[in-house]
Amino acid sequence: MNDERAHWVAWNQLSGIGNIVIKRLFEHFGSLQAAWSASAEALSAIEGWSGAKMSELARQREQLDPYQLLKERECIWPPFWTPADPDYPPLLREIPDPPPVLFYRGVVRPWPATVAVVGTRRPSYYGLRWTGRIAGALARAGFMVVSGLALGVDGAAHGAALDAGGPTTAVLGCGVDQVYPLEHYALAEQIAETGLILSEYPPGTAPLAAYFPRRNRIVAGMSLATIVIEAQTRSGALISANLACDYNREVYALPGSLDNPQAMGTLRLIQQGARAILSPEELLVELSSHLLRTVPPLAPAPHALPDLEDSEQQIWILLAQGVCSFDELLVQTGLPTGELASHLLMLELKGLIEQQAGSLYARGASPRL
Repeated sequence: MNDERAHWVAWNQLSGIGNIVIKRLFEHFGSLQAAWSASAEALSAIEGWSGAKMSELARQREQLDPYQLLKERECIWPPFWTPADPDYPPLLREIPDPPPVLFYRGVVRPWPATVAVVGTRRPSYYGLRWTGRIAGALARAGFMVVSGLALGVDGAAHGAALDAGGPTTAVLGCGVDQVYPLEHYALAEQIAETGLILSEYPPGTAPLAAYFPRRNRIVAGMSLATIVIEAQTRSGALISANLACDYNREVYALPGSLDNPQAMGTLRLIQQGARAILSPEELLVELSSHLLRTVPPLAPAPHALPDLEDSEQQIWILLAQGVCSFDELLVQTGLPTGELASHLLMLELKGLIEQQAGSLYARGASPRL
């Protein structure tokens, strides 16, 4: 049995102990199992305790068996992760208050690079159109699109990712066996067929207004970048953007019209330093560059031929002749702009090509054909 898994569940069960304190315990003691058996004196070193809280904590610990509690939780709803589990969203572990227990429904697979796409529940036609273009391009490029299943931009982002053939993840402000809003019941079922429904709230939990701002930290926390399509100056989407900034993640915003109240939030974000989205292609290039700075490329064996799709093989052969610009590759491959950008991104992630200044591309440290 996973000792740490049992103790993440146990600490989460204690009343009066928040996620921030649990994370501090883990960092201070090196494991929650060690923290569980720590003395009151040792625990007093953790910021956020009081004498009354220490006494109540001791009483609760005496009444709980972490391993028995884990068995009970696994019987009620087996599909859940703790930060001790390998399938837990990797970036989510880095935030100050990761969910000790994260329930899920859907298909488990290795996590690709994850990008949040969020926005208003009442987008303009322009906002919906660009949600589809951006989320579709991200999905085709291999990113996991994350959003909150709300009406408007969230639902459009999930739908566009599915239409592009990619999985998507919805983070809920209720139990994973619930759907809110009900209008998205069919969409939620589609998401669960290829992607994931996530929530820190136990199955059976009904949606409450207070839960939705909390779920925004999961959306931003599990994502490499957060993209805000349209938002008013006070909105949940801006909460996600501000959290992403706090987590030192990239924030992108879609420029909008000054005549559109739904664009004022994104324009403010750009004024405050968010990156403006000028095209899906530029967005993919920027995201790939950021990803390559944070994740080592997966290079092939020194003398192995790369296993590539037909279009990627075509690009690879063209770059054998030397450096090519993006426009030259467009002409010579005949590929649509978005599709070419997606293939270039995947080749970069594999370590086979590299982007140079001026949107020029060349082969990287890779085998010769």
